[in-house]
Amino acid sequence: MPRRRKRARFEQLTEFERGRIIGLREAGLSYRAVASRVQRNSSTVMRVWKQWTDECRTTRKSGSGPRNVTSARDDRHLVRMARTDRTASSRQLAALWSIATGVSLCASSIRRRLLQCGLRARTPLYRIPLTHDHRRLRLQWANQHRDWRADWQHVVFSDESRFNLWYHDGRIRVRRYAGERHLPECIIERHSGRTPGVMVWGAIAYHRRSQLLRIVGNLNSNRYIREVLQPEAVPFLQSLPGAVFQQDNARPHTARIVKSFFAAQQVQLLPWPACSPDMSPIEHVWDVIGRRLARDPRPVASADELWFNKITFSEQHEFRLMLTVTAYEMSLNERDRGCRRQDDRPILSGTLVTLA
Repeated sequence: MPRRRKRARFEQLTEFERGRIIGLREAGLSYRAVASRVQRNSSTVMRVWKQWTDECRTTRKSGSGPRNVTSARDDRHLVRMARTDRTASSRQLAALWSIATGVSLCASSIRRRLLQCGLRARTPLYRIPLTHDHRRLRLQWANQHRDWRADWQHVVFSDESRFNLWYHDGRIRVRRYAGERHLPECIIERHSGRTPGVMVWGAIAYHRRSQLLRIVGNLNSNRYIREVLQPEAVPFLQSLPGAVFQQDNARPHTARIVKSFFAAQQVQLLPWPACSPDMSPIEHVWDVIGRRLARDPRPVASADELWFNKITFSEQHEFRLMLTVTAYEMSLNERDRGCRRQDDRPILSGTLVTLA
């Protein structure tokens, strides 16, 4: 006889189990045999069969089971409390509930009520704060380039991205409904921070891509010229007639020595508003690569393993730092419309990849 699997105390029968019990009984099996088949007590089988023969139904009676301590009005009040402070934990809400109503309610009951109302505890979305000048310049840039069509085919978008080994968010959660991920009250502002990982540089153009370069340590203006621009970026631009180079406004990119280098190499630059990584289509490439890496089950213990075992292998055999024509144009159009639509909202930060 197979061992009976452990069940939670007072676990209710499912409709399938009730129908199975009735079918086995109608087939002529004894209570004990049916109980062995469905792995339930004989008394449970007897009660289900008796309910079927006496009342011709298998559903539970209304009102059976423990009653809720809270009423529907109390649940609405609890939802308002959770939506007022999205980051409050269930224990904090239980304490606030006890103070407001004088009724003690455990944290697990708080979580169940909120789940029943559709409020789930989810990881917040992080963003970079924008000043008034940032929003004004972003909107101005989007309006100036809203009618560009063929011009985008000459733009080379470049950027650095960091793929982290792990990421700890401090266990902060927000209570929200489905579809509320981008609400301001469900977003937490954060500035760039240093975590163990691999920094890479890449560039994309219309049906073209550069090599993926690894950047070890802090990137200054001299290293940017020596390790990125001279060996990879400038030859890549020279292979594209009429190319326009795009980069963000990081300090290594805007130093005087870098500007002099671009002038000497006759590189045409695309003006770029500050704090606007979401307006570059290469962010979509980093997001795709990050999601692929996160799904890779092979564990990594160091930045070197991440680069040699995952990023380098994937870049050579799976990924292509290039968008198709359709995706490229759609990405630019969507980002341009999103900038004009969200000119008064803080910018969403780039993808942060967790590989642990």
